[in-house]
Amino acid sequence: MSLLQYLKETRGELRHVAWPTRLQTILYTVIVILLSLFVAAYLGFFDYIFTTGLAKALQFLPQSASSFEQIISTSTEDIIIGTSTEQI
Repeated sequence: MSLLQYLKETRGELRHVAWPTRLQTILYTVIVILLSLFVAAYLGFFDYIFTTGLAKALQFLPQSASSFEQIISTSTEDIIIGTSTEQI
């Protein structure tokens, strides 16, 4: 099939398409925008709830992060130096 024949058939098929009116296009656009804003607000609400809940849950953990940092630095030094120590 040649390119010219393809373009003629495509043009013929496009004549059969039921294109939306200007009013329908505007209405559908508004609906999409409103739904997008609703979904963004919905997800933002739950993000806020989970973030706040996680922050409050983390407040119950011990405040001493220095012991955790010591474990990490000891493990890192062992890997770098190549010595073996007891596992914590």
